[in-house]
Amino acid sequence: MNKIIRKQYPASKLPDDLREGFAPDATVIVTVEEEMNRPEHVMTLEEIFALRRPPFRSAEEIDADIRKQRDEWND
Repeated sequence: MNKIIRKQYPASKLPDDLREGFAPDATVIVTVEEEMNRPEHVMTLEEIFALRRPPFRSAEEIDADIRKQRDEWND
């Protein structure tokens, strides 16, 4: 991210809309930062959870994995 800081910048050199409220002979600190590009749509937790794969397995899948591991032990 780009950031520019100018210390002791003359208030008289500021654009009119930023100069309001400052004395012409005052010095200011000017910080300019680039805004982050935000996505048009931020996903909710519900949307994220809906897209993920279910974390559970069926009893049949678990039994099949256990049988497979037992078969590997016997080899």
